[in-house]
Amino acid sequence: MAASGVNLKAVSPDSLREAADLLRAGRLVVIPTETVYGLGANALDGEAIARIFEAKGRPRFNPLIVHVPDAAAAQQYVTMDARARAVAAAFWPGPLTMILPRRADCAISDLCSAGLPTLAIRVPAHPAALTLLRESGLPVAAPSANVSGQVSATTPQHVAEGLGTKVSLILAAGPCDVGLESTVLDLSRDQPVVLRPGAITAEQIADVLECDVGYDFGDHGQDVKSPGQLLKHYAPSIPVRLNAVDVAPGEALLAFGAIRFMGIKGGGHAKDLPETALKNMSETGDLHQAASNLFRMLRELDRPEHTGIAVMNIPDQGLGIAINDRLKRAAAGSQKS
Repeated sequence: MAASGVNLKAVSPDSLREAADLLRAGRLVVIPTETVYGLGANALDGEAIARIFEAKGRPRFNPLIVHVPDAAAAQQYVTMDARARAVAAAFWPGPLTMILPRRADCAISDLCSAGLPTLAIRVPAHPAALTLLRESGLPVAAPSANVSGQVSATTPQHVAEGLGTKVSLILAAGPCDVGLESTVLDLSRDQPVVLRPGAITAEQIADVLECDVGYDFGDHGQDVKSPGQLLKHYAPSIPVRLNAVDVAPGEALLAFGAIRFMGIKGGGHAKDLPETALKNMSETGDLHQAASNLFRMLRELDRPEHTGIAVMNIPDQGLGIAINDRLKRAAAGSQKS
């Protein structure tokens, strides 16, 4: 049940029409995608985009991802070379954002690009998002639907708790399938590079482009080219300790895989922690399951009675690269100054 004053509606033809009308009117609408819930606004309307920054408290130098229904729509706003067309054919619709040069006649608000000559753009793989994009006839800027720097929202309840009455409508479609923001691929330079890891890996992209694709994790301070590159991002309110081999008294445990050998300093076993202090992203060590659970479980462990969150080691390969990237940023953002 939505809190008083929160307009949360299940996806339906009527709610999608309402959402399209609100977007055309310059209002904020939370939309489901396969990655995380997005805080959507008309990307052509600078005032509407400004409302995103206001609602999120988002740093203005952090660009926004613009969502369109297909590659043909994308080409109205960005220049797509042969590489971009190949990547689009392989991964769109899907959890992959491309950073591409803005066309000279690009009508999308400069706020979406944070003043850069490039634009982050993708085609989401969620039927409700695609229907809304077609129904509204608009490109939609949609960063993750949470207060900036906090954990991203993967359920409509997370959105209602974090943004509540700051938005005109929350379209509810259950938990997100991927549960991790999209991979961001920079194709605005000669050498393709992944600026934000996600469910689609650099190795998969390299197979399509038939060339090397590296990673740039982007600790650039205010010189930010991609969403997700701020160091203090995805931060719970209590400290996060990575690569934990035990649990300190008072800490909660974010586990991965078997925990039978995890102990509590001073005596005791981690498996005996109460449910409120123990969450396992994947008992079987499945990285896709872990990615899907990451943000939700960080939220659930972010409780005032805990002194911090100890996080077990995640293999730094494949999807684990993306999970570790989020966790490192969470740890950096949660440290008390």
